[in-house]
Amino acid sequence: MEQQLSGAEMVVQALKDQGVDTVFGYPGGAVLPIYDEIFKENQIRHILVRHEQGAAHAAEGYARSTGKPGVVLVTSGPGATNAVTGMTDALMDSIPIVVLTGQVPTFMVGNDAFQEADTVGITRPCTKHNWLVKETEDLSDIIHQAFHVARSGRPGPVLVDIPKDVQFATATYRPPELARMGHYDPQVKGDPDAITELATAMETARRPILYTGGGVINSGQTACRLLRKLAESTGFPVTSTLMGLGAYPGSGRHWIGMLGMHGTYEANLAMHDCDLMICIGARFDDRITGRVDAFSPGSRKAHIDIDPSSINKVIHVDIPIIGDVAHVLDDLLKVWTQRGRTTDSDGVRDWWHQIAEWRRTDCLAYTGSDTRIKPQFAIQRLEALTRDHPDRYVCTEVGQHQMWAAQFMTFDEPNRWMTSGGLGTMGYGVPASIGVQIAHPESLVINVAGEASWLMTMQEMGTAVQYRLPVKQFVINNERLGMVRQWQELLHGERYSHSWSEALPDFVKLAEAFGCKGIRCERPGDLDAAIQEMLDYDGPVIFDCLVEKHENCFPMIPSGRAHNEMLLGEREPDTRIDEAIDESGAVLV
Repeated sequence: MEQQLSGAEMVVQALKDQGVDTVFGYPGGAVLPIYDEIFKENQIRHILVRHEQGAAHAAEGYARSTGKPGVVLVTSGPGATNAVTGMTDALMDSIPIVVLTGQVPTFMVGNDAFQEADTVGITRPCTKHNWLVKETEDLSDIIHQAFHVARSGRPGPVLVDIPKDVQFATATYRPPELARMGHYDPQVKGDPDAITELATAMETARRPILYTGGGVINSGQTACRLLRKLAESTGFPVTSTLMGLGAYPGSGRHWIGMLGMHGTYEANLAMHDCDLMICIGARFDDRITGRVDAFSPGSRKAHIDIDPSSINKVIHVDIPIIGDVAHVLDDLLKVWTQRGRTTDSDGVRDWWHQIAEWRRTDCLAYTGSDTRIKPQFAIQRLEALTRDHPDRYVCTEVGQHQMWAAQFMTFDEPNRWMTSGGLGTMGYGVPASIGVQIAHPESLVINVAGEASWLMTMQEMGTAVQYRLPVKQFVINNERLGMVRQWQELLHGERYSHSWSEALPDFVKLAEAFGCKGIRCERPGDLDAAIQEMLDYDGPVIFDCLVEKHENCFPMIPSGRAHNEMLLGEREPDTRIDEAIDESGAVLV
């Protein structure tokens, strides 16, 4: 029911009415009235981060692992601008977060007041929508609208900028059911004719592929179940973007691996040679498409996406279907079943034989070592020792380690893999893993990191210690900016310009300084025992895994090249595959 509340009281009441149980934030003068109200109640848990960027990434981790919007509360000026990276990251990866920022009083806006910034102007390009609240009377409506926009349609970050005088003033609070919600109402049901056209195309395809993305996961558990049903019913192979891992089980019999720049050989060649591509909840980003004019030539393309702006934005498609993945897949399966659930079984069987031939290349093979830990080996052993854990969540930083984790770790369920895809934000993993651990306090949460990326937000280990979060930081330490160094080796004539640091900390001592457990491992034979020690410890751990410094991550499609132009590394591929050796010595297929 409606009631008279101050603006600060409205904020807290609106959060409770929206089902919020956790807020990630950092106080400052322009949000002190709101913090005063948080002090007075016990329903909302506030997590004090060490930097506002950390608050945004933690909210992303919370949101990605729960399916609920993450909430951020920061002050004006630098508080808001420090959160911009996290908001942009959430926008690129379609993660629903609600960012509440303080602002100088309305009568001081535009006067260059202390800690004033044009927050709405600054964040307009990096949020799905934002609001500057000028009247307390509008505050509750806007906050409820913000949650609706963040989680509806294609999810994303929203921001509400709240001047300090609006927080102090009193007005009428309206709960969600009475709020004036605006007109945002995304289309969720797909066009029946387009769905029928797709079902017809499925019946005659000889080389089909299901290309899935994070939109399947964002659509919810039902969408993931329907995707599995579609794959089982049709027998079509399934691949995924980095953000879509877990939507279809990585151990499933129709899984052919991740595709894209560091995707598997078989997934990329299947994408290149298919005759029907069904894109489900992905957006044809450049890490997937490579050279656009050479992308999947000769195929008929269907695209299922709730965001109309994504349709035909990068790749022209033959069968566009605007709608929520769960709704569209449900209707598609019904139509396909009504039509008799037929496929070109001979063609699809031959297609699987071709995929099996490509798999023989064993594109993830690498040369092992008895004296040095190869980074791939480190990830493999981490996977082997945690794979059967009943409740495992994995986050990453950004770089080579991220791609190795995607290649060598298996995800059979959605919402178990948290990584920065579109923006590629170094520093994402530490705070994201904290957000995941807050949401799942009894679960095993691991952040697979590179030492350079990890150092960008390492201060959040203070947050982990303060809140007794047993998050495990598994640092693949090659003392290099690994992916930068790899590109410099392969594409820039081995000119290693500023791709290493000469002043890295002792990570074990750093862990001890934070109050964590520190573990260092340098030899392959010691790795299993050291990982088990990390897993057995009931608090936060920083694991310093010293690995081979100059290992490259393969396969790799150089930027701007086609899917059938992969660098495979030092190995020889299957002898039946035509090959040429480029100037770097890698196999260029």
